[in-house]
Amino acid sequence: METTEPRLVDGVRDGIATLVISNPAKRNAMTAGMWRSLPGVLDRLAADPAVRVLVLTGAGDTFCAGADISTLREPGDEQQTLAVRAEEALAAFPKPTLAAVRGYCVGGGSQLAAACDLRFAAEGALFGITPAKLGIVYPSSSTRRLAALVGPATAKYLLFSGELIDTERALRTGFVDEAHPAEGLAKRVEEFCRILASRSLLTQAAAKEFADGRLDRDAHWAAQARGSGDTAEGVAAFLERRTPRFTYGL
Repeated sequence: METTEPRLVDGVRDGIATLVISNPAKRNAMTAGMWRSLPGVLDRLAADPAVRVLVLTGAGDTFCAGADISTLREPGDEQQTLAVRAEEALAAFPKPTLAAVRGYCVGGGSQLAAACDLRFAAEGALFGITPAKLGIVYPSSSTRRLAALVGPATAKYLLFSGELIDTERALRTGFVDEAHPAEGLAKRVEEFCRILASRSLLTQAAAKEFADGRLDRDAHWAAQARGSGDTAEGVAAFLERRTPRFTYGL
């Protein structure tokens, strides 16, 4: 029998790691234990050479309805600290990450989605960041990441009001990169992730660092490019009109 206990479920197929937030009794809300375990899961997947892309999604029809409020008073590490650690671990994942969003993407769910490189959503999904409804101060790092993604005005709208926005508005403001009918989302995510998995991880990893503000490692990435063979392979494949076989990270 399949367990209904809150957990993170991961698997790898054809270079694509899928990480599923599963807490069906509470719309996939993240418990303290789930927040705590996420960095370790990400470390394991990052170290796996078979993984070229990571997809984060939720079980069933919901991405993640936020943090499980019932665990906010759990003794030990505060849940917000755990959430920030998990978010930072996701943002630092060294390979492309994509959030596949259906249904509610609220609070901690939006925090995780924003930490991914890309977000594809099903039509009808709802997005919101709700600390103002609970009197919680949203973390500064999370606020800066949100503002960089959607702009200060939209970030303030979401944080000041706690109101939910639909997929169309999320797409228009830049929170979402692509929107698709619910029945076509999985196919599009798989199709796009196969494209990402076929590209040079060297290019992707360097671009991710530079786009995220790490501007001090040009020499490092130049050395990686010289030693990897990906550039020579890419040029040769182009001239020979064949699919390149990139090996960086393998």
